[in-house]
Amino acid sequence: MKDTENVLKLNDAIYYNSWKDYFYNLLLHNYFFPDTAYELIGFTKNNAILYAVVQQSYVSIITTTDLSQVKNFLTLNGFENVRNNDYYNPELGIILEDLHDENVLTKNDILYFIDTVFYITDAFWEN
Repeated sequence: MKDTENVLKLNDAIYYNSWKDYFYNLLLHNYFFPDTAYELIGFTKNNAILYAVVQQSYVSIITTTDLSQVKNFLTLNGFENVRNNDYYNPELGIILEDLHDENVLTKNDILYFIDTVFYITDAFWEN
């Protein structure tokens, strides 16, 4: 659901080992990409499935995202491209996945990361 300013999104944490991992994902997204920060609104239940409800600023697309620009940006910030649209930061122990051109939008030559998937590795906790 969206309006001209915000988008509401539902997530059942299916891609994470636990709800805690999903919440880490939200925190990391908000740290790295404050322009498209998630706000946790609450929870809802549908057909016995629990969903987190988050709100995010709506970004209108001006041009198609050039994935080489995404790669350059992330490389400059310590992330290595490990395959397709997935990245790893060995210094931080963070995996960042699913950065295709529908999850990274471009407006006025600025990249907006809207649907990131962060995972924390054991190396994160050792740093």
